[in-house]
Amino acid sequence: MKYLVITPTVREYHNMVAALDGKELQNSYSVVRCGVGKALAAANTALAIKQDDFDRVAVVGYAASSLGRERGQIVAPRVARYHDCVIPGDFVPELTDPHPLLGHDDAVVMTGDSFVDGDIISQAMQRHNVKSALFDMEATAICQAAELFDLPVVVVKMVSDIPQQGDTEHSYDEFVDSHSDFGLFVEYLENLR
Repeated sequence: MKYLVITPTVREYHNMVAALDGKELQNSYSVVRCGVGKALAAANTALAIKQDDFDRVAVVGYAASSLGRERGQIVAPRVARYHDCVIPGDFVPELTDPHPLLGHDDAVVMTGDSFVDGDIISQAMQRHNVKSALFDMEATAICQAAELFDLPVVVVKMVSDIPQQGDTEHSYDEFVDSHSDFGLFVEYLENLR
């Protein structure tokens, strides 16, 4: 299996490259940093896909979580969707429809163009009737870009902060500084069927 691995930030990129370095693996991996935010993520994913033939796209890195998960937990959601598109009904389905993922965890990764706090998480989960969610700024946009090329997507995230428990951007930064081993991401992708 040939993976295009998308990482949003420089730290995530270096952590993933280090986790792959020198390992004998059954899959092949090309790691690309897409940048933070929906527009950069979609554009850089499409550019990377056009440069080679891939079987799957994997989005790895850190994410905020709703209540019910622990910091450091690895989660591979089954669905991706936007949380910051407030559109009546199904008026613009490309923005409101959920995107299926290859993950095995009963969770939704919700993408928006801002760091989230407890109130944003609660409102988004209520609006979309979601019981367990991760929050990032890239995954759903990457799904949209991958769909243009009929590539399946897996999102694998490490819970970095839980804003509903009072975590902030400082909590995120402290966690990321002390959790740089991405070996669990490699292990998950190596075992994904």
